[in-house]
Amino acid sequence: MPERITPLEAPYAPETAAVLRRMMATDEEPIALFRLYARHQQLAEALHGWGSYQLSRRISLGLRDRELVIDRTCARCGCEYEWGVHIARFAPRAGLTDAQVTSLTHGTSADPCWTAERDRLLLDATDALHDHHDIDAELWTRLSAEFTPEQLLDLFMLCGWYHAISYTARATRLSPEPGAPRFHDVGPAANG
Repeated sequence: MPERITPLEAPYAPETAAVLRRMMATDEEPIALFRLYARHQQLAEALHGWGSYQLSRRISLGLRDRELVIDRTCARCGCEYEWGVHIARFAPRAGLTDAQVTSLTHGTSADPCWTAERDRLLLDATDALHDHHDIDAELWTRLSAEFTPEQLLDLFMLCGWYHAISYTARATRLSPEPGAPRFHDVGPAANG
């Protein structure tokens, strides 16, 4: 399906180039999502502040915790664009195995690849927030035994943030980044 709002292309106006440099952590060409948001300068500036927190060391969740929540949220939202960006860039650094990437995309926390209770809790919380927009009493008890209040607040906001990212990428029909994996690349058929 064609993109509904086309991301900006270089050459960029000076103020746009400046915000895109801030949004990218490296000197790489800005990803399409950032170039899409750059069409709305004030929105891009606001998103940069929040997004840089979500992907920084300031967040109380470690890299693995963060990526489990992001990857699961994007998969559950059907956002192949952002899921592919995170699987390509962060899954190896987060120590995610092929089986875990497949499970994050198509499985559940009961899959045998999840041996750590912390990982299972993050998936269960992400699924509960996606399915019910809430955490029931039993899951809350399990979560609060493992995570601090600050970590729980970060978890809830991280999940919500990536719902918003997913809504934008899907509604605008943002094309996948070149070389990024697709859902079918990690499906059970891809591994069998």
